[in-house]
Amino acid sequence: MSTLRLTLLASPADEAQAALATLTALHPQHAPQDADVIVALGGDGFMLQTLHRHGALGKPVYGMKLGTVGFLMNQHRPEDLHERIAAAEPAVLHPLEMLAQTESGTTVGSLAYNEVSLLRQTRQAAHVSIELNGDVRLDELICDGVMLATPAGSTAYNFSANGPILPLGANVMALTPIAPFRPRRWRGAVLKSGTEVRFRVLDPHKRPVSATADSHEVRDVIEVLVREQRERSVTLLFDPEHNLEERIMIEQFTV
Repeated sequence: MSTLRLTLLASPADEAQAALATLTALHPQHAPQDADVIVALGGDGFMLQTLHRHGALGKPVYGMKLGTVGFLMNQHRPEDLHERIAAAEPAVLHPLEMLAQTESGTTVGSLAYNEVSLLRQTRQAAHVSIELNGDVRLDELICDGVMLATPAGSTAYNFSANGPILPLGANVMALTPIAPFRPRRWRGAVLKSGTEVRFRVLDPHKRPVSATADSHEVRDVIEVLVREQRERSVTLLFDPEHNLEERIMIEQFTV
Protein backbone atom coordinates (compact mmCIF):
# COMPACT_ATOMS: atom_id res chain seq x y z
CA MET A 1 0.00 0.00 0.00
CA SER A 2 2.87 2.36 0.83
CA THR A 3 4.19 2.08 -2.74
CA LEU A 4 1.06 3.68 -4.24
CA ARG A 5 2.28 6.67 -6.22
CA LEU A 6 0.06 9.74 -6.02
CA THR A 7 -0.28 13.03 -7.85
CA LEU A 8 -1.91 15.57 -5.53
CA LEU A 9 -3.69 18.48 -7.21
CA ALA A 10 -5.76 21.26 -5.64
CA SER A 11 -7.96 24.13 -6.73
CA PRO A 12 -6.77 27.68 -5.92
CA ALA A 13 -9.24 27.94 -3.00
CA ASP A 14 -7.58 28.49 0.39
CA GLU A 15 -9.18 25.39 1.92
CA ALA A 16 -7.99 23.19 -0.93
CA GLN A 17 -4.48 24.63 -0.83
CA ALA A 18 -4.27 23.99 2.92
CA ALA A 19 -5.37 20.38 2.39
CA LEU A 20 -2.76 20.02 -0.34
CA ALA A 21 -0.02 21.17 2.02
CA THR A 22 -1.16 18.66 4.64
CA LEU A 23 -1.27 15.75 2.21
CA THR A 24 2.03 16.52 0.49
CA ALA A 25 3.69 16.41 3.91
CA LEU A 26 2.34 12.87 4.33
CA HIS A 27 2.68 11.48 0.79
CA PRO A 28 5.47 11.90 -1.77
CA GLN A 29 4.44 13.79 -4.89
CA HIS A 30 4.77 12.18 -8.32
CA ALA A 31 4.30 13.64 -11.78
CA PRO A 32 0.90 12.76 -13.30
CA GLN A 33 2.44 10.52 -15.96
CA ASP A 34 4.29 8.52 -13.27
CA ALA A 35 1.44 8.25 -10.76
CA ASP A 36 -0.85 5.32 -10.03
CA VAL A 37 -3.70 7.61 -8.96
CA ILE A 38 -4.42 11.33 -9.30
CA VAL A 39 -5.98 12.92 -6.20
CA ALA A 40 -8.04 16.06 -6.91
CA LEU A 41 -8.86 18.43 -4.04
CA GLY A 42 -11.67 20.89 -4.72
CA GLY A 43 -15.19 20.91 -6.11
CA ASP A 44 -16.80 19.42 -9.19
CA GLY A 45 -15.46 22.25 -11.34
CA PHE A 46 -11.90 21.40 -10.38
CA MET A 47 -12.59 17.71 -10.97
CA LEU A 48 -13.69 18.50 -14.52
CA GLN A 49 -10.56 20.60 -15.04
CA THR A 50 -8.44 17.68 -13.83
CA LEU A 51 -10.16 15.26 -16.20
CA HIS A 52 -9.65 17.60 -19.15
CA ARG A 53 -5.99 18.20 -18.34
CA HIS A 54 -4.95 14.67 -17.44
CA GLY A 55 -7.68 12.34 -18.72
CA ALA A 56 -5.60 11.25 -21.70
CA LEU A 57 -3.09 9.64 -19.32
CA GLY A 58 -5.64 6.99 -18.33
CA LYS A 59 -4.94 7.40 -14.62
CA PRO A 60 -7.82 6.85 -12.14
CA VAL A 61 -8.85 9.98 -10.26
CA TYR A 62 -9.89 10.11 -6.61
CA GLY A 63 -11.49 13.39 -5.60
CA MET A 64 -12.04 14.93 -2.18
CA LYS A 65 -14.59 17.68 -1.68
CA LEU A 66 -13.10 21.05 -0.81
CA GLY A 67 -15.40 23.30 -2.80
CA THR A 68 -18.98 24.44 -3.15
CA VAL A 69 -20.23 21.43 -5.17
CA GLY A 70 -18.89 17.92 -4.81
CA PHE A 71 -21.14 15.40 -6.53
CA LEU A 72 -18.10 13.86 -8.21
CA MET A 73 -16.02 13.98 -5.03
CA ASN A 74 -15.53 11.97 -1.84
CA GLN A 75 -15.61 13.45 1.63
CA HIS A 76 -12.40 15.17 2.68
CA ARG A 77 -10.43 13.21 5.26
CA PRO A 78 -6.63 13.46 5.21
CA GLU A 79 -6.07 10.24 7.13
CA ASP A 80 -5.93 6.71 5.63
CA LEU A 81 -5.76 8.00 2.07
CA HIS A 82 -3.99 4.93 0.66
CA GLU A 83 -6.46 2.58 2.32
CA ARG A 84 -9.45 4.56 1.03
CA ILE A 85 -8.11 4.54 -2.51
CA ALA A 86 -7.43 0.79 -2.36
CA ALA A 87 -11.01 0.14 -1.23
CA ALA A 88 -12.61 2.61 -3.65
CA GLU A 89 -15.06 1.53 -6.34
CA PRO A 90 -14.43 2.63 -9.95
CA ALA A 91 -16.88 4.45 -12.21
CA VAL A 92 -15.85 4.52 -15.88
CA LEU A 93 -17.09 7.56 -17.80
CA HIS A 94 -17.04 8.22 -21.54
CA PRO A 95 -17.01 11.88 -22.59
CA LEU A 96 -19.00 13.56 -25.30
CA GLU A 97 -17.12 14.89 -28.31
CA MET A 98 -18.23 18.28 -29.63
CA LEU A 99 -17.37 19.53 -33.11
CA ALA A 100 -18.55 23.12 -33.45
CA GLN A 101 -18.50 25.02 -36.74
CA THR A 102 -18.41 28.80 -36.43
CA GLU A 103 -19.53 31.61 -38.72
CA SER A 104 -15.90 32.28 -39.59
CA GLY A 105 -15.60 28.78 -41.05
CA THR A 106 -13.43 27.25 -38.34
CA THR A 107 -14.23 23.94 -36.66
CA VAL A 108 -13.47 23.60 -32.96
CA GLY A 109 -13.35 20.24 -31.19
CA SER A 110 -13.66 19.64 -27.47
CA LEU A 111 -14.65 16.95 -24.96
CA ALA A 112 -17.33 17.15 -22.28
CA TYR A 113 -17.68 14.85 -19.28
CA ASN A 114 -20.89 16.55 -18.09
CA GLU A 115 -22.69 18.15 -21.02
CA VAL A 116 -22.54 20.07 -24.26
CA SER A 117 -24.88 23.05 -24.20
CA LEU A 118 -25.99 25.59 -26.79
CA LEU A 119 -27.06 28.99 -25.43
CA ARG A 120 -28.35 32.21 -26.98
CA GLN A 121 -25.77 35.00 -26.93
CA THR A 122 -28.19 37.94 -26.91
CA ARG A 123 -31.71 38.72 -25.75
CA GLN A 124 -33.00 37.07 -28.94
CA ALA A 125 -34.22 33.50 -28.47
CA ALA A 126 -32.23 30.81 -30.24
CA HIS A 127 -33.79 28.97 -33.18
CA VAL A 128 -32.24 25.51 -33.57
CA SER A 129 -33.02 22.41 -35.62
CA ILE A 130 -32.08 18.98 -34.26
CA GLU A 131 -30.95 15.95 -36.28
CA LEU A 132 -30.41 12.47 -34.88
CA ASN A 133 -28.19 10.19 -36.97
CA GLY A 134 -28.86 12.37 -40.02
CA ASP A 135 -32.66 12.48 -39.63
CA VAL A 136 -34.32 15.79 -38.75
CA ARG A 137 -36.37 15.19 -35.61
CA LEU A 138 -37.19 18.80 -34.75
CA ASP A 139 -37.41 21.39 -37.52
CA GLU A 140 -37.26 24.36 -35.19
CA LEU A 141 -36.77 24.63 -31.44
CA ILE A 142 -37.22 28.17 -30.10
CA CYS A 143 -35.51 28.37 -26.74
CA ASP A 144 -32.83 29.89 -24.55
CA GLY A 145 -30.74 26.84 -25.39
CA VAL A 146 -30.49 23.06 -25.53
CA MET A 147 -28.02 20.52 -24.13
CA LEU A 148 -26.88 16.93 -24.40
CA ALA A 149 -25.80 15.43 -21.06
CA THR A 150 -23.97 12.27 -19.99
CA PRO A 151 -25.28 10.15 -17.09
CA ALA A 152 -22.62 11.66 -14.80
CA GLY A 153 -23.64 15.14 -15.93
CA SER A 154 -27.37 14.48 -15.79
CA THR A 155 -27.52 15.59 -12.15
CA ALA A 156 -25.88 18.96 -12.92
CA TYR A 157 -27.05 21.61 -15.42
CA ASN A 158 -29.33 19.06 -17.08
CA PHE A 159 -31.24 18.45 -13.84
CA SER A 160 -31.56 22.20 -13.22
CA ALA A 161 -33.20 22.47 -16.64
CA ASN A 162 -35.73 19.78 -15.65
CA GLY A 163 -33.94 17.05 -17.58
CA PRO A 164 -33.99 13.40 -16.45
CA ILE A 165 -31.43 11.85 -14.12
CA LEU A 166 -29.75 8.94 -15.90
CA PRO A 167 -28.31 5.84 -14.21
CA LEU A 168 -24.69 4.95 -14.88
CA GLY A 169 -24.20 2.09 -17.31
CA ALA A 170 -27.54 2.64 -19.03
CA ASN A 171 -25.78 3.73 -22.26
CA VAL A 172 -28.09 6.69 -22.76
CA MET A 173 -27.83 10.49 -22.98
CA ALA A 174 -30.27 13.25 -22.07
CA LEU A 175 -31.32 15.75 -24.73
CA THR A 176 -32.86 18.63 -22.79
CA PRO A 177 -34.18 22.04 -23.89
CA ILE A 178 -33.40 25.14 -21.82
CA ALA A 179 -36.44 27.38 -21.34
CA PRO A 180 -38.22 26.16 -24.49
CA PHE A 181 -40.85 28.43 -26.06
CA ARG A 182 -41.88 26.30 -29.02
CA PRO A 183 -42.78 23.49 -29.32
CA ARG A 184 -44.33 24.19 -25.92
CA ARG A 185 -44.91 20.57 -24.98
CA TRP A 186 -41.48 19.25 -25.97
CA ARG A 187 -39.48 18.43 -22.84
CA GLY A 188 -36.56 16.64 -24.43
CA ALA A 189 -35.62 13.01 -25.09
CA VAL A 190 -33.49 10.15 -23.80
CA LEU A 191 -31.18 8.89 -26.54
CA LYS A 192 -28.96 5.85 -27.01
CA SER A 193 -25.35 6.68 -26.31
CA GLY A 194 -24.33 5.93 -29.90
CA THR A 195 -26.63 8.58 -31.35
CA GLU A 196 -25.04 11.41 -33.33
CA VAL A 197 -26.80 14.67 -32.54
CA ARG A 198 -26.44 17.60 -34.91
CA PHE A 199 -27.68 21.07 -33.97
CA ARG A 200 -28.12 23.62 -36.76
CA VAL A 201 -28.51 27.25 -35.77
CA LEU A 202 -31.24 28.98 -37.75
CA ASP A 203 -30.69 32.68 -38.50
CA PRO A 204 -27.30 32.83 -36.73
CA HIS A 205 -26.66 36.50 -37.70
CA LYS A 206 -29.76 37.82 -35.96
CA ARG A 207 -29.85 35.14 -33.26
CA PRO A 208 -26.24 34.21 -32.41
CA VAL A 209 -25.60 31.08 -30.35
CA SER A 210 -22.61 29.79 -28.39
CA ALA A 211 -21.70 26.16 -27.70
CA THR A 212 -20.01 25.01 -24.50
CA ALA A 213 -18.40 21.65 -23.75
CA ASP A 214 -18.21 21.64 -19.94
CA SER A 215 -16.42 25.00 -19.51
CA HIS A 216 -14.95 25.39 -23.02
CA GLU A 217 -17.10 27.93 -24.88
CA VAL A 218 -17.18 28.51 -28.62
CA ARG A 219 -19.12 31.58 -29.76
CA ASP A 220 -21.03 32.31 -32.96
CA VAL A 221 -21.61 28.69 -33.93
CA ILE A 222 -23.73 27.71 -36.92
CA GLU A 223 -23.61 23.93 -36.51
CA VAL A 224 -22.64 21.60 -33.67
CA LEU A 225 -22.15 17.83 -33.88
CA VAL A 226 -22.12 15.89 -30.59
CA ARG A 227 -21.45 12.19 -30.10
CA GLU A 228 -20.12 9.93 -27.39
CA GLN A 229 -16.39 9.33 -27.66
CA ARG A 230 -16.06 5.61 -26.94
CA GLU A 231 -12.31 5.59 -27.57
CA ARG A 232 -11.75 7.84 -24.54
CA SER A 233 -12.65 7.06 -20.96
CA VAL A 234 -11.79 8.19 -17.46
CA THR A 235 -12.09 6.28 -14.21
CA LEU A 236 -13.29 8.02 -11.06
CA LEU A 237 -12.82 6.34 -7.68
CA PHE A 238 -15.44 6.54 -4.94
CA ASP A 239 -15.66 5.37 -1.36
CA PRO A 240 -17.95 2.28 -1.33
CA GLU A 241 -20.56 3.89 0.89
CA HIS A 242 -20.82 6.91 -1.43
CA ASN A 243 -20.23 5.52 -4.92
CA LEU A 244 -21.46 7.45 -7.93
CA GLU A 245 -24.24 5.00 -8.80
CA GLU A 246 -25.68 5.32 -5.29
CA ARG A 247 -25.47 9.12 -5.44
CA ILE A 248 -27.39 9.19 -8.70
CA MET A 249 -30.01 6.90 -7.17
CA ILE A 250 -30.34 9.15 -4.11
CA GLU A 251 -30.83 12.20 -6.32
CA GLN A 252 -33.79 10.51 -8.01
CA PHE A 253 -35.57 10.02 -4.68
CA THR A 254 -34.72 13.37 -3.09
CA VAL A 255 -37.76 15.61 -2.74
